[in-house]
Amino acid sequence: MKFLIMLTHTEKEELKALLKTKKKIVLSSHSNPDGDAIGSLLAMYYYLTNKGHEVYMVVPNKFPEFYDWMPGSDLIINYEKNAKKAQQLLKSADIFFSLDYNALNRIGPVAEFIPPSPATRILIDHHIDPERDKFDYCYSNTAFSSTGELIYSFISTLGDIKFIDKSVAEALYTCIVTDTGSFSFSCNRPETYEITAALLKLGIDAEKMHRLIYDTFSEQRLRLLGFAISNRMIVWDDLHTSLIYLTKADLSKFNFEVGDTEGVVNYPLMMKKVNLSILITEKDNKLRLSFRSKGNFSVNDLARKHFNGGGHRNASGGNVNKPVKELIDELKVVLDDYSKELNYELVY
Repeated sequence: MKFLIMLTHTEKEELKALLKTKKKIVLSSHSNPDGDAIGSLLAMYYYLTNKGHEVYMVVPNKFPEFYDWMPGSDLIINYEKNAKKAQQLLKSADIFFSLDYNALNRIGPVAEFIPPSPATRILIDHHIDPERDKFDYCYSNTAFSSTGELIYSFISTLGDIKFIDKSVAEALYTCIVTDTGSFSFSCNRPETYEITAALLKLGIDAEKMHRLIYDTFSEQRLRLLGFAISNRMIVWDDLHTSLIYLTKADLSKFNFEVGDTEGVVNYPLMMKKVNLSILITEKDNKLRLSFRSKGNFSVNDLARKHFNGGGHRNASGGNVNKPVKELIDELKVVLDDYSKELNYELVY
């Protein structure tokens, strides 16, 4: 099911008027920011700066260093490191943008300063079931590959394509390429490629950007990947499911840095027999689950129903507080109820 909330004509005109004069604007994105989150922040930062606004960016915690190459990434305020400054900005903002998340609980402690704020609240996101009542304006469509693609549409809707320069284009391209796995999933809309072509025409170097995003592994990150597959991967043939688990001790052994486990969950899907891949990582006395699936099996439904999470049909996450072994045993029991749904073979 596709979830769609776009702007009415009245809302579009209101936003045009709102953004016509200089405002103090704070942009936010979700915890554990990924490429779509960072790209969305920077795209909106440069777009709104080009329009003459005073713009700031806030994230709840650290993002992977392999996004440090992006122009403007050093301007992003990490709430964990600089809470006082972030709080001051949030309290004094005229406009607050929520990018790439559908609920305020996705931004952790940052959310505490949103409801009391008199700022106009605007959501741009492509996840299902956005908290519509928490925002003054909501631009949401789950059919889009990424929030970055949705931002391009948002800017276009406001008649502001002229403000998309190379800096905006690089950020939007990062959103699209990372949230589609380099155009390997969520990539069947012709419009995705039309927008990508428009970004390329602005002079971005797609080959160079691919290297900057994907070819920056440290030796320890690559060794962690090998260890995860060789020593921590379980395959349940009857459930067409693979599970990889990494404990705090495992991560410490390989000098874990933020972002080192990004993409690990995708590797088991390279096996023809696997339709569901799960990654468990132990951090800060909590277990983080990442789910990926092929075809029509909804990991969003699975994560929402059983693991305090959600996301997209084929890519979701969750969080639990329990020992790793207990969670693995629970997963096996839960997935037994989905055995028929998981027993399918995609046509190649």
